Amino acid sequence: MSDIKRYFKQGQIEKIAHIIGETNSGLSGTEIHHLLESSKIDDVDPQNTKWKRLFNAFVTRHNKTNSDNFILSFIAKALEPSRFADDLDHYSYLISQVNIVLAFNGLEFQDDGNFHTIKKAETLTEAAYRCRSLKKAIKERNLHSILLKYCNEELLHDNYFHAVLESVKGIASIIREKTGLTNDGANLVNEAFGGDNPKLKINGFSTETEKSEQRGFVNLLIGLFGTFRNPTAHAAKIEWNLEEQDALDIFSMVSYCIRRIVEAD
Repeated sequence: MSDIKRYFKQGQIEKIAHIIGETNSGLSGTEIHHLLESSKIDDVDPQNTKWKRLFNAFVTRHNKTNSDNFILSFIAKALEPSRFADDLDHYSYLISQVNIVLAFNGLEFQDDGNFHTIKKAETLTEAAYRCRSLKKAIKERNLHSILLKYCNEELLHDNYFHAVLESVKGIASIIREKTGLTNDGANLVNEAFGGDNPKLKINGFSTETEKSEQRGFVNLLIGLFGTFRNPTAHAAKIEWNLEEQDALDIFSMVSYCIRRIVEAD
């Protein structure tokens, strides 16, 4: 099939077809059929793999009309927000991947169901930087700003494994900065928050309820180090199966801990 020459390059069309038709995270064959039909795009190769089926349909339509704006219409239908009301994580992933391609054309598809004009990306690094799903999700959760200080570089590459490791290590750094202590892990936590007269108190530490909360916070920090920092520090990345949702949940916990530590007296 001939090259797409106008709005999108052929490689961009192929990538969009891959994202939307990807076996595990893309749309189903039935969904693709209905979307092509509603977009008035001929399903010319229905027996092929999903992404090739989409790509061939796009190129065939382009060759007939000498235009490829219909691809934007198809994307808008495929990523219509209400279709993903029960699967926001999947939706965020698909949008982020499509937007890496669209950034080269100065466009971004947002969860309001519309395309928005942005500064055109000139390099792949720039396009990916703008569209990284994990960093966007962290900002949407309004997590503590200090969190990004300790794992910013890892987030740029959606490196969940090392982003989690660095964020948990960051908790220890904050405690050391506030107390002047030099220890690490459970020993650091106990020195800073443990005992009858802790160096750092997350509350008034006068009632039994407040002391119980302090002890619970100590256990939370020690558990956080033991569960996430120690295994990830000693395991190869391939051995630690960490999905985006897991990372976001851990970041929420880390954000809570950072806030309590920063506010502690």
